[in-house]
Amino acid sequence: MVALSSNLLYFAFILYLVATLFFGGSIKSKKDTAGSGPNKWANIAIFITIAGFVAQLGYFITRWIASGHAPVSNLFEFTTFFGMALVGAFIVIYFIYKTPLLGLFTMPVAILVIAYAAMFPKDISPLIPALQSDWLHIHVTTAAVGEAILAVSFAAGLIYLVKVVDQTKASKHTFWLEVVMFALMCTIGFVAVSSSFSLANYESKFTYIDKNGQEDVIEYNLPAVVGPHEGKLQTAAKFEPLAETPAIINAKKLNTVLWSLVSGLALYWLVRLILRKRISASLQPFVKNINLDLVDEISYRSVLIGFPVFTLGALIFAMIWAQIAWTRFWGWDPKEVWALITWLFYAAFLHLRMSKGWHGEKSAWLAVIGFVIIMFNLVAVNLVIAGLHSYAG
Repeated sequence: MVALSSNLLYFAFILYLVATLFFGGSIKSKKDTAGSGPNKWANIAIFITIAGFVAQLGYFITRWIASGHAPVSNLFEFTTFFGMALVGAFIVIYFIYKTPLLGLFTMPVAILVIAYAAMFPKDISPLIPALQSDWLHIHVTTAAVGEAILAVSFAAGLIYLVKVVDQTKASKHTFWLEVVMFALMCTIGFVAVSSSFSLANYESKFTYIDKNGQEDVIEYNLPAVVGPHEGKLQTAAKFEPLAETPAIINAKKLNTVLWSLVSGLALYWLVRLILRKRISASLQPFVKNINLDLVDEISYRSVLIGFPVFTLGALIFAMIWAQIAWTRFWGWDPKEVWALITWLFYAAFLHLRMSKGWHGEKSAWLAVIGFVIIMFNLVAVNLVIAGLHSYAG
């Protein structure tokens, strides 16, 4: 059952890649433009996307059967579910607005999310006591679905910005838009680096002193740029860390983030060298015929739907479960704090949109910033900052 689950996830990943190519073909069609609705290429693309979603749903169900609990208990499972929810949200919104270009920007994000998830341990292990609750299914899945719907807003906002930002001159808008592209390169770079060291069976072990003052052992699957607190390398002929982290920081996860940044920087400049222009500027030909009002509406509607779902999952259901598991509704754990920050940001987004008239480019920037906060919560908070939710790593 575990092997079947893994094969279904791999099959879904391949189908998403193929669907993205067809969405690209639909935009480049000479007979139809990006703003005129689906053509035969787009119809094939959405069919393949649905097939991929069904395959990934099969992965989710078979892994649930194999493990005996909802497969959202660690970073691999949660992130793959987030990717699946993103594809599901896109499918629904696609059939409402019939905009193929949205697929060209949304599907790569889902692909990167799933590829990123594949870098984490895939083993099925028994749930720790705090997770042995039906609220695992309710809280985590609802929060992930809410974030996935909000991620569609990011894709629409990115399309809007690629269209309207003037790439003929350097400005703060071109700079920050390129920062978003760099972040995407970091994800791709990390997947490439992790895959390479995984194929090489790289492994190094350290003994270290944890935050409770106890000696423990940690295993690295990437060369240790930063090592654990008072760490001592136990594996011969391996890379010695350049720095040591405080006990409160998870050194292995921080090392993962650093490798993401370094590999992303190298890949970004390689792509820039090949394109000889900003990455965002190279995307402009794909969006030249897009209806900006339609894209703006998609971005806004996605937040309008995703925000209450996220509120239920990440705040209300989370507080109920916290009361049951830890006998308090709120404890200022890093994960809880960033969930609150995310909620406050999207609440401000809706307020500015409805009360202050922040439409168009301003709204698009907010949608992009909101997704950055979501990804910071998913990546940096889970991988670097120690807290009660650290078991999710």
